[in-house]
Amino acid sequence: MTETLEQKLFNIGTHARSSAHALGLISAVKKSAALDKISLSILRSKNQILEANQSDMDKARDKGLSGAMLDRLELTPARITAIANSVSEIAKMDDPVGKILKSWERPNGLRFSKVSIPIGVIGMIYESRPNVTADAAALCLKSGNACILRGGSESFHSNQAIYAAIRLALHDSELPEQSVQLIPTTDRAAVGHLLGGLHGNVDMIIPRGGKSLIARVQSDARIPVLAHLEGLCHTYVHEKADLAMAAKVVLNAKLRRTGVCGSTETLLVDDIIAAKFLPQITDILVENGCEIRGDAKSKSINENITLAVEDDYFTEHLAPILNLKIVENTSEAIEHINHYGSGHTDAIITSDQLVADHFQCAVDSAIVMHNASTQFADGGEFGFGAEIGISTGRLHARGPVGAEHLTTYKYLVHGQGHTRPK
Repeated sequence: MTETLEQKLFNIGTHARSSAHALGLISAVKKSAALDKISLSILRSKNQILEANQSDMDKARDKGLSGAMLDRLELTPARITAIANSVSEIAKMDDPVGKILKSWERPNGLRFSKVSIPIGVIGMIYESRPNVTADAAALCLKSGNACILRGGSESFHSNQAIYAAIRLALHDSELPEQSVQLIPTTDRAAVGHLLGGLHGNVDMIIPRGGKSLIARVQSDARIPVLAHLEGLCHTYVHEKADLAMAAKVVLNAKLRRTGVCGSTETLLVDDIIAAKFLPQITDILVENGCEIRGDAKSKSINENITLAVEDDYFTEHLAPILNLKIVENTSEAIEHINHYGSGHTDAIITSDQLVADHFQCAVDSAIVMHNASTQFADGGEFGFGAEIGISTGRLHARGPVGAEHLTTYKYLVHGQGHTRPK
C-alpha cells in the first residue's frame, strides 16, 4: 500500500526524536566538523542550487509574486557563498550545550547546577527564503537539536537542492543523517500535522513568514511556538541628532533592502528640526525611488509627500514606501512606536545620551538601537552566525534567535547520601 501523508510525517517525527537523543550526547568537536562539511557541500553544490532557484524564480514571476517576495526568494552566487559562510561561522562558535549557567551550594551540603541542554526536536515553517533551510539546520545542529523543516511552495526546488547538500554532508559526518529532515511535499495538510506535534515528537514550532502564516500557526499549534512576527520598524530623528548622520542612517534603514524585516517602515522627526531636515532627506529618498506617505505637517514641507492614512502606520510595506510623521517630542515618538509597532526593531538618532537611554528603556521592542540602521536586526550582525528568526514575543527568547537560544536547561543535584528530614 502507498504510504499516507500522516504515516510519512509520523516516520519523520520518530526519526527526528531518535536523532535528537543521539545529538544530545555528541561532542562539540563532532558537531562543528559536521557543520564545516555542510558549508563545503553547499559551496560544491552551488550550480545545482542556482539551477533549482531559477526554476522557483520563473514560477514566482509567472504567479506575480511581489518584489519583496522575489528578493527574498532569489539566490545568487554571492548569496550562496554567504549561506555557506554563515554555516562555517556557526561551526566556530562556542558550543551552547552543557554550559553551567549557575551553581550554588545549600547549607545542608547539597550542590546544585543549572546546565544548558537542547530543546529536542524543532519544527520550522517558513516562506520564501531558501537560506533559512541552511540557517535553521546549522543552528539546530549546533545546539544539539534535530529539526523538521517545511519551506514554502514558492521555494520548493531551492530548499530541496540546499537540503540535498546538507544530507550529503551529514552522510559523511558522525551525526545522525536524519538530524535534519525536509518535508518532501507542498501539501498544506503537512503543516497541520506538524502543528499537531507529530504524535508528541516535536517540542517547538518556529514560524517565519507573513501575517497569515503566523496567525495560522499561533491559532492551530498544539505545542509551544516561538514566533517571528512582522517588522514594523521605526527610526526616530531627535532634535539633537547630527542631521548628516541621520540622513545616512535613514537612507540605509529604508532602502538597503526593502524586503527584509529590519527595514524601517516609519520615520519620526521632531517638529523643531522638521523644516530643516525633511527637505534634504525626502528629496534623497524620492530620488532613490521611495514613495513617502506623511502627515499633514510633513506634506506642507514637501509637496512630493502623499497624505498618509492611519492604516499606513500599521503596515509592513516591504517595499520602497516610507511612512512619515512629525512628532512634538520624544514622549510622542515613544507613544507612537509602542502603539503602531510590532515589537521588532526601532532606532533613535541623537547626540543626547540621556534621551537615548530613556528611549531605549521605554520603547517596548525586542531590539532598540541608538545611532544605527534598523537593518542591523540580523543574527549574523549580532555575532550569532545566523538566525532562525527574530522573536518579537516575550517568553523564552527575544530578538535574533541563534544557537544559544535554542537550548533550555535542567538542574543537576549532587549529594552525599542526603535524605530529607520529616
